[in-house]
Amino acid sequence: MPHYITLFRYTQKGVENIKQGPSRLDAGKKAIEATGGKLKGFYLTMGQYDAVAIAEFPNDEAVARLSLATASQGSIRGETLRAFTEEEYRKIIASLP
Repeated sequence: MPHYITLFRYTQKGVENIKQGPSRLDAGKKAIEATGGKLKGFYLTMGQYDAVAIAEFPNDEAVARLSLATASQGSIRGETLRAFTEEEYRKIIASLP
C-alpha cells in the first residue's frame, strides 16, 4: 500500500482548541481506517511544523479525500508527500536506463 507523510501546522482555531487535539487524532485514525488505510505513526514536532503523520492509504484518491475533509474542519493545514519505501526506491533505481 502506498505510504504518505503529512506535515501539519495548527491554525489559530486549532491552537485555541488544542485540548481537543487528542480526540481529533482519535477521529483521524478512525477516518484513515474507514478509507482502508492505517496510521503508522504520529509525532508532535518542534520547528516549522507542529506535527507529522505517517500513514498508508490504498491510493492517492483516498488520501486526497481525507486531506480535504480534514482541512475543512479548520484546525490544521497539511502538506502531504508521497513516500516510497526502501524496497520501492531500489526498484525505481534498478529500472533506470
